[in-house]
Amino acid sequence: MNASPASAPSAQPSAGALSHLRVLDLSRVLAGPWCTQNLADLGADVIKIEKPGQGDDTRHWGPPFFPGADGQPTQEACYFAACNRNKRSVTVDMATAEGQKLIRELARQSDVVVENFKTGGLARYGLDYASLSALNPGLIYCSVTGFGHTGPYAPRAGYDLLIQAMSGLMSITGHADGQPGGGPLRVGVAVIDLFTGLYATSAILAALEARHRTGRGQHIDMALLDVAMAILANQGAGFLNAGNIPGRQGNTHPSVVPYQDFPTKDGYMLLAIGNDGQFARFCDAAGVDWARDERFRLNAGRVVHRGVLIPMMAELTRTRATADWIALLEDKAVPCGPINNVGQAFDDAQVRARGLRIQQQRWPDGKPPAGETINTVASTASPLRLSDTPPTLRHAPPALGQHTDEVLREKLGLTAEQLQALRDQGVV
Repeated sequence: MNASPASAPSAQPSAGALSHLRVLDLSRVLAGPWCTQNLADLGADVIKIEKPGQGDDTRHWGPPFFPGADGQPTQEACYFAACNRNKRSVTVDMATAEGQKLIRELARQSDVVVENFKTGGLARYGLDYASLSALNPGLIYCSVTGFGHTGPYAPRAGYDLLIQAMSGLMSITGHADGQPGGGPLRVGVAVIDLFTGLYATSAILAALEARHRTGRGQHIDMALLDVAMAILANQGAGFLNAGNIPGRQGNTHPSVVPYQDFPTKDGYMLLAIGNDGQFARFCDAAGVDWARDERFRLNAGRVVHRGVLIPMMAELTRTRATADWIALLEDKAVPCGPINNVGQAFDDAQVRARGLRIQQQRWPDGKPPAGETINTVASTASPLRLSDTPPTLRHAPPALGQHTDEVLREKLGLTAEQLQALRDQGVV
């Protein structure tokens, strides 16, 4: 029997895989919010706590900013939309005693708390793991920091760029020294934050599974530096086992050839030839006999003789346009593609077919309240495709405090008068 195809994100209300879970999100910027967006996409009810009048740092990290109704930039940065879909925004000032009480009550009703304050930063508010687990022994509490809760660097703040540098990632990213543009280079997106969010998601799901057996929650200590060292992958393994310290080599691969960009008649293309069969098929299609040359027949030989083979290939690839090479190779099972910019990538036929650009209405009735000019928000769909419980689209990345009254009424039973009193005190 054939398996049913995995489903794209659903815009219809449905029970996601994690719809039975409530997550209290005390995190901001990227690593923590990336984790909680994953949980939210899978159906969890994620309540995002933000500082009144200010909110998540990324609401202000621009340009680019959202355009308003007049087409001019607003003061709301697009960055926030990348990692806060499917959440409800509640503004609470945790520096106040009343605000701390509200958060503790929400934590008492939650399955998961995610925070990314500096080590020990929430203890003074009574919102650390020890305090909240005493109220809710089943609570999964995930802390995300730069360096973890132990070790000499534990008190330090850590940001993605700093960790890319410290972990060695920048030493293997970019063109080699002595070449134009050589020198250490960061990756174009905050990959350490993103990987940390993904690892945190996995850890939370594992802790929830353990809770099924034990009935107890636990503390998860996620560190950006730990993650950065882990994702060195084969480069790290090469050092640990063979003492090899890799360097930068641009778009080439240390162990696979040809696996890089090549010039074409009208620009560049990417060839990702990962095995000997693919190389032989490339040669047949291109009309050259290099696959029968003992220097190039096997990948190990191609790596050794890279300096001979690559100039020959570059001379060959310049004879056709990028689209012509793709057309020639696509039915030969030879991985080949264009080097797109972001706009071209979103316009790609496969990207469009997979529904990877989504749009949501922040205000479902299409009528933003006074002072709000942004309604339609676009983001990239979750890549998690589950056949029976696909990701769901319930909330657009929210306006600051959009759901404060709704959540505090629904979860804590506060009346309109109590909410107004808290607002008058600056608590919410």
